[in-house]
Order: sequence, then C-alpha cells, then structure tokens
Amino acid sequence: MRLSHLYITPNSRNWAGYWMPIDHEPMTYPKPVKQPNSRYCFVCGLENPLGLHLHFYQTAPDEVTAEYIAPEHYQGYPGILHGGITAAILDEAVGRAFMGNDPQASNFMYTAELKVKYKKKVPIGQPLKIIGRRGKRLRWTAEATAEIYDAQGNLLASATALLVDVPNQIPAEELEQLGWKVYPD
Repeated sequence: MRLSHLYITPNSRNWAGYWMPIDHEPMTYPKPVKQPNSRYCFVCGLENPLGLHLHFYQTAPDEVTAEYIAPEHYQGYPGILHGGITAAILDEAVGRAFMGNDPQASNFMYTAELKVKYKKKVPIGQPLKIIGRRGKRLRWTAEATAEIYDAQGNLLASATALLVDVPNQIPAEELEQLGWKVYPD
C-alpha cells in the first residue's frame, strides 16, 4: 500500500491534513481541460489591461491548475509579489475548483471566507504553479483549498475557503456580455 494525496479537513481549531492510503492510481484527466475566461475579471480577464490574465485547467475531477510568472509591476517589496495579488490568485483558484469547464454550465460561487497563509516570499519573474482543490460540498456551501508553489515545488502560500452558491445562476446573455468562454491558446 502506498500513500497518495494529502487531504485537508477542518478540525475544531483550524485546518488539518492527513495522508490517505490508497491501492490505486489517483484519477486524473488524460489531458488538462481548459476552463473559461472572461473579458475583464482582474485575475482571468483577457482584455483587462491591468489584469493577471491567468488560464486555469481542470487536471482532475476535483483539481484545477494554472501557471504564472508575475511581472515586476505587481511587486510589494522588491522582487516579491504583493500579498493582495497573492490572495487574489488563491481566491480565484478556490472558486474555480468547483466551476467546471463548460462555459454554459459553470458553477459560480462567491467566496464567503478566505484564510491565507503566507509561507515564503512569492517571487516575481519566476514560474509559479497554482493548484485549487475541491473540499466538502454541502447544500449551498463548499470548502476548497489552494496553494502556490515555486518551480522547485516549494509551498509559498496556501488558502482555505468557504464558498457560497451564487443565488441565481448567471443567464446566458450575461455570460456572453462577460465574454465568458474558452479562449484559444
């Protein structure tokens, strides 16, 4: 028997993790599936001149990933990504963990609570890997986690979130106005 993914669960005081033994390979998509982007979202909006322009991919049924190199104009301290930008990236990743990849059937959720832990300096000008994972799903709420890693696999920042369903799903006309679709690479 071998150990697989680290599972994150809430306990009475904070979040705790444990390794789960499995006897099979974890389920992954044969090829990552690109998620939709919008026009003007700060994190994923492709036409936002000040935005981050991140592209997220569904890499497993409960996981999304993105890669990013932060430019110099998003630094807080010299050479370090501003903490607010780091939090915005983590916020996007937790929301996208439940979103899916069908532009017409996206599951939109609001972030009700986001707890960020800054572990190490998040560098600008270097490759970063962002991972968002689904947690427990309840009737109108869900829990999710996200992490940012450097190219060597070091954990730089993480977040846990409580998400809430958008009360009424967004009509197709509004999605079209948002430019909500899968854009070609």
